[in-house]
Amino acid sequence: MRKLQAMTEKTEELSFEAALSELEAIVRELESGQGDLDAAIAQYERGTNLKKQCQAKLESARMKVEKIMGESGGALQTEPLEDA
Repeated sequence: MRKLQAMTEKTEELSFEAALSELEAIVRELESGQGDLDAAIAQYERGTNLKKQCQAKLESARMKVEKIMGESGGALQTEPLEDA
């Protein structure tokens, strides 16, 4: 199991890379099926918060890129990315 310290760190304080890495670790642990129910529920809740944080950071980055593209001459247009 991950250290308690990592679970108590606020998601807003994590970089995108750190949040994604922790989220991936949580998914692996939950998929393994090991551990007790209370720990799994806590991990799931933490994972949900990490996912929201990652999505927010990606959206913020997308908005910054669109702003940069719009400022560099005004002729560029953005198009929504297709879901992979």
